[in-house]
Amino acid sequence: MTGIAPGHVPVRPGRRYPLGATPGPDGTNFAVSSGVADGMLLCLFDDTSAETRVTLPEYDAGVWHGFVEGVGAGQAYGYRATGPWDPAHGMRCNPAKLLLDPYARATTGQVRFGPEALGHDVADPDRASRLDSAGHVPRSLVVDPGVDVPEATRPHHRYADTVIYEVHVKGFTMAHPGVPRELRGTYAGLGHEAALAHLVDLGVTAVELLPVHQHVPEAFLVERGLTNYWGYNTIGFFAPHAGYSAAVRAGRPGGQVAEFRATVAALHAAGLEVLLDVVFNHTAEGGQGDRRCAIVPWTTPPTTAWTLTTLAATSTPQARATPSTPATRSACN
Repeated sequence: MTGIAPGHVPVRPGRRYPLGATPGPDGTNFAVSSGVADGMLLCLFDDTSAETRVTLPEYDAGVWHGFVEGVGAGQAYGYRATGPWDPAHGMRCNPAKLLLDPYARATTGQVRFGPEALGHDVADPDRASRLDSAGHVPRSLVVDPGVDVPEATRPHHRYADTVIYEVHVKGFTMAHPGVPRELRGTYAGLGHEAALAHLVDLGVTAVELLPVHQHVPEAFLVERGLTNYWGYNTIGFFAPHAGYSAAVRAGRPGGQVAEFRATVAALHAAGLEVLLDVVFNHTAEGGQGDRRCAIVPWTTPPTTAWTLTTLAATSTPQARATPSTPATRSACN
């Protein structure tokens, strides 16, 4: 992980697209959508967790944005949104809460459940919590975008010929005796030659991966010493789950991205298409009567089924699927 030095941080207007953190030769462009916040603070963290706050200088077409010089891949960051707190009208801006970038390509850290992670005051749900959440929630990471995989290198099978095998990355690789012990439970384990040979021998043409995007367990499970095995409790739809990464396990935060890419490439090379199981109405946030936390700055139209109502800030993810879509064919195929 890298960290920008505390003090004055050079920032330019940047651009509003693409959303998320986009690194370049001399810095990184940050863009986050919000239709309610009257200001957006970019929070940069160094290796000691010291926080430097930068006000995003521009607001265009519902997007706060800025280009921060000297920031590159590996930088840990989050957002704090300033603006109205009016739960009755769906507005919950609270700068005491550190928020993940909904377009982050990787995250680091875990949720530590408690009142600090809630957007509202435990004693009065209509009042904003003043407890700072930075030490209790994950952080986003700036990620090198890498090189797109050429379309011609991806296998394509006719639907009439398609045989899909559903796979849980951790469960499948933990149980396969041919996967080296140090790779069990990881993307690298799924891309190992023993796992690939097993899948090919089955005669399937595609693997559908159960949720591999970043997720957290529910608080009541943690209290019981359990976890959400299936992963349907998302906090980052664009970030591979760090808990399935051998690189992260070895102490390389952000390494889950390259590892997942390598696994997809290995599956493609074996002639297997890759599908992702994504359910957009399963997320880690809940209503203000819920004990779940304020992590990601999203709001959604009131007609959708997404349970994202305790959020500390407001912005709209531009998903290309309907809220009830149980699974979508990913860009990996």
